[in-house]
Amino acid sequence: MAQLRLNKYLALKGYASRRGADKLIEDGHVTVNGKPAETGMQVDAEIDNIVVSGGKRELNIQNETLVYIALNKPVDYITSTTSEQGQSVMELLTEEKQIGKKKIPLKARVFPVGRLDKDSEGLVLLTNDGELANQLTHPRYEHEKEYEVTIDKQLSPASRKVLTKGMRLDDEVVGGIEIINEWNQGRRTIVTVILKEGKNRQIRRMFGALGYHVISLKRTRISELMLGILPPGRWKYVKKNHII
Repeated sequence: MAQLRLNKYLALKGYASRRGADKLIEDGHVTVNGKPAETGMQVDAEIDNIVVSGGKRELNIQNETLVYIALNKPVDYITSTTSEQGQSVMELLTEEKQIGKKKIPLKARVFPVGRLDKDSEGLVLLTNDGELANQLTHPRYEHEKEYEVTIDKQLSPASRKVLTKGMRLDDEVVGGIEIINEWNQGRRTIVTVILKEGKNRQIRRMFGALGYHVISLKRTRISELMLGILPPGRWKYVKKNHII
């Protein structure tokens, strides 16, 4: 695994925000290879033994069993490890919501990889694998995420050109999205798009800037992992080699 700043690695593991991780480090609650960690230090989790204590249960990151979960997030749930700002996807990780006859209890402390808006639905990956999370969220790896976007009218050729080329949104320039399919459903149009580098609410903002109302947005794929027929609000364990 490539080296990462310790605070970023702890955030990827879902243990704390970067600011919260820095506070834990400053207060002496984090050790690396048996020695007190330092703010700003780089770590390699495949080599370094990282232990966190204080505020939450003690966690020896190196000894954790890696877990991967696919969840079909319904609308109105947030992709957060806490429920401070609304219903969290973590509330859905119950035995009753698990797919399959044989229920395997979830004992690992997982976190959602990336974001999916509260008013969007579809595939969310949860894991305790910080390395994988970094690969899937860092722009340089260009892992694809596929979405079905339902809009209120047919997409014009001019709008299609702008969407695929990229555009300025407020004070930033965003890259283009790949449009791979489009079909009409009554007065609505469903557009299948692929995003490699996502900004905050990028798809909704791009369509909105061109005069389209996004009625619904569903994520159907993250890299190689497909949503498939997983029902809304349900989850299942998946293997890493099914993701990347």
